[in-house]
Amino acid sequence: MKAKHGEFARGLPRSAAQARIFFFCGPDEAGASAAAERVIEALPDPGERVEINGADLKRDPAMLGDEARTVSLFGDARHIFVRASGEEAHDALKALIETGDAGAGDAAPVLVVATSATDKSRSAKLLEKRADALVTMFYPPDLVSVASSVRTMADAAGLRLGGDLAERIARAAGLDVRLAQAEVDKLALYLDAAPQSPKTAAVEDYADIGAATEEDGFGPVVNAVLGGELGRLGGELKRMKELGLNPVGLLLALERRAAQLAQICARLGPAGRFDNLGQGDKRALGIFWKEERDIRQQIAQWQKPIRRGHPERRLDRLIPRLVALHQKLLANSQTAELLLAQDLAEIARFAAKR
Repeated sequence: MKAKHGEFARGLPRSAAQARIFFFCGPDEAGASAAAERVIEALPDPGERVEINGADLKRDPAMLGDEARTVSLFGDARHIFVRASGEEAHDALKALIETGDAGAGDAAPVLVVATSATDKSRSAKLLEKRADALVTMFYPPDLVSVASSVRTMADAAGLRLGGDLAERIARAAGLDVRLAQAEVDKLALYLDAAPQSPKTAAVEDYADIGAATEEDGFGPVVNAVLGGELGRLGGELKRMKELGLNPVGLLLALERRAAQLAQICARLGPAGRFDNLGQGDKRALGIFWKEERDIRQQIAQWQKPIRRGHPERRLDRLIPRLVALHQKLLANSQTAELLLAQDLAEIARFAAKR
């Protein structure tokens, strides 16, 4: 089965209740991950969470079936969460299905978040016609869709959002629905709101909970790295450490900006110019006036070819690099800050090349 990503903004699609294998793909890793967490919350008994890296499944496709059909020591339920890139999980999913169809027995729910894959990939084609599987592709969000999701989150938490507060929260979260959910949860807790006793939230309430602003958050680091501003980078990395910015959160901000640059490049076409974008185009692409100068500079840097005469653009190398870095951080949480700083320096040097 297939579902549209917009359905998850309104709640779980009806088809999710029938599925045991979930394949969430597309460039919006945040949206795909948030949908996977929503599915897990809706399981009657999610039990133990078993996380598997896509690279490990590629090396050992049988691992997925083994884990999904293994009974825990105390007989409790379990679910399998896989973070993969592209087609890393294809052979493992195929083996899981084939052994199940051959009578290997019931398997725990399997959720795959596959960045760099699409709903046209072999993995998606393998699953989309099965009644026990659900495939959804998540596209980069825009302000309108994330603000709509924030309103849905607020309704569920017993919050009534006044004015443009939903858009304000969406912007503060960098259009990341996971961070937006955290902001809504904090606001509901601050106002003691609940579905049974709803409260109205004002902009002043949101300011009181100390939401991160653009100046205090990830934006300056993202702009220094993707703009190739080597002179600023050292100070931003120092600030990152002093403020204790979350490495994965910062990387997500970089991934969102990279996905946004890819969207802009696709809209411009091979010979298009940034100046040709109208105000309507900019709104649709999530280009806010405060960020326009930085995004213009970054487009100019990342549209360049890898080297003179080469058909591949720098941007084509950036997104896979960020995906690989994401997996590395998740696998090495103790040294995530150091690993991130090293890779950010390399990306900035790459962006700065003439």
